[in-house]
Amino acid sequence: MEIWINPACSKCRTAVSTLDEAGAEYTQRRYLDQPPTVAELDELLGRLGLEPWDVARTGDAAAKEVGLRALPKDAENRPAWIATLVENPRLILRPIITLDDGSAVIARDPETLARVIEQAGS
Repeated sequence: MEIWINPACSKCRTAVSTLDEAGAEYTQRRYLDQPPTVAELDELLGRLGLEPWDVARTGDAAAKEVGLRALPKDAENRPAWIATLVENPRLILRPIITLDDGSAVIARDPETLARVIEQAGS
C-alpha cells in the first residue's frame, strides 16, 4: 500500500496516524516532492475510477491562476487536466491510498480509512 501525502495537510496527517495506529504497512509518497508523471496520474485515475476533474482542488486559488477552472470537463480536455495537475500537484486531492489489490481511494474520511485498514488486513 502507498499513500500520497502532503505533510502540511491535516487530512494526510490524520490518515498516516490512523494507519500507524492500526499497524498497517505502507509507503509514503510526498507527491509535492515527487510529483506524479502523466502516466502515473492517468493510471491512478483508472484505479480510482475517476476523471482528473474529480480529483482536482478546483476551489483552490491556484486552480484559477493556472486556468484549471476554465477547462471544460470533457474527453477532449482530459489530457490538459492531467498535464495541469502534474505541473501543479498541490491541486490534487489528498490523501490518496493505492492498495496492493489494484484499487485506490481518496481517504479523506474515517469510514474510508477504516475500509482501507480492513482490506489491508485481509
